[in-house]
Amino acid sequence: MKTMMKMMTMTMAEPDSKVKISPWILFLSCLDFFHTGVVLAVNMTLPSSLVRGTLGGEALLSVHYVSFSADLPVIKWQLRREKSVTVVQSIGTDIVGTLRPEYRDRILIFQNGSLLLHNLRLSDEGTYDVEISITDDTFTGEGSVALTVDEPLSLAHIHMESSSVLERSENVVLNCSHDAGTRATYRWLKGGKALGNDSRLQLSRDHQLLTITRVTMADDDVYNCVVENPVSAVTSLPIRLSVYKRSSVYIILSTGGIFLLITLVTVCACWTPSKKPKRPTRKSFSRFYNQRTPARQSADAPPEVTQCNGKNTVTSLYILQQKDLSPGDSSINSIGSASEPEHLPSYTNYIDSLTRATAHSNQLQV
Repeated sequence: MKTMMKMMTMTMAEPDSKVKISPWILFLSCLDFFHTGVVLAVNMTLPSSLVRGTLGGEALLSVHYVSFSADLPVIKWQLRREKSVTVVQSIGTDIVGTLRPEYRDRILIFQNGSLLLHNLRLSDEGTYDVEISITDDTFTGEGSVALTVDEPLSLAHIHMESSSVLERSENVVLNCSHDAGTRATYRWLKGGKALGNDSRLQLSRDHQLLTITRVTMADDDVYNCVVENPVSAVTSLPIRLSVYKRSSVYIILSTGGIFLLITLVTVCACWTPSKKPKRPTRKSFSRFYNQRTPARQSADAPPEVTQCNGKNTVTSLYILQQKDLSPGDSSINSIGSASEPEHLPSYTNYIDSLTRATAHSNQLQV
């Protein structure tokens, strides 16, 4: 203003000078000066339109303003909802009125209009509108800052529905999960590197599930999943997928073993032990023969000598005791066989006994 007044004075005091300023030019210059907004408005800037906070931590919603007025600014912060909620209103750094219960002891206002929130909650997330006005200024500075609040991630795991040892051409599903955290995103690593493009690899929409169809020997490797959110990142422990190829020899042996097992089970289920009749003892056989032929004696008894026409004769003969065998059993039909030494007397014993009996008879006759 002082400069303009000086220019007007100079114009009026020196009418004959070579440099003359038209009144219309002076009027337009003054009008343009008042409409530039340098003095009549609060110029406000925001270093960042997005601030990320951690649950339980703090977040600084930073702003800067410029004004040529020496008056204190009136600062107002509101949280945008269906109906805007006033967070804090202050004159300079002095808070005006009573804070809402959810913001008590959690609010701090700086001289430049910045807002600091302590002990962040998930409900603090949203868009914050700020207004800074000064009495001498015609226009109010306005701006907005978006705040996100996330819980840090912890302990990522990989779960499998099947064994980690797979036969070639089988399918496998890997499920990545975590114990805590919000707004998580998932990435998969194979051998420490990002997964390549493969039609056999199928990822769910959020990449939490990894499906490998028809595994090959190339899928035999170490796998990790990485879980991330705006404030943290964790990596799971590695899991090893082992892929093997079943050989034809293995198939033949396994098939033969199964067939043999089925055969053995069938035989054992159908077989019942047979009860072999006991062979009667020599005494019982002798008794049997004595009952049917009383005139005969057993092979163990001495020959009986009787009188016939005044001569002693031997009337006893050996009775060979043996089992009732089939005609085709050659092992028993041969006399003196080693298979039945106890029950079949040999021809030698028979001849010796007969010789002794004849000699005894001759002695009697003499």
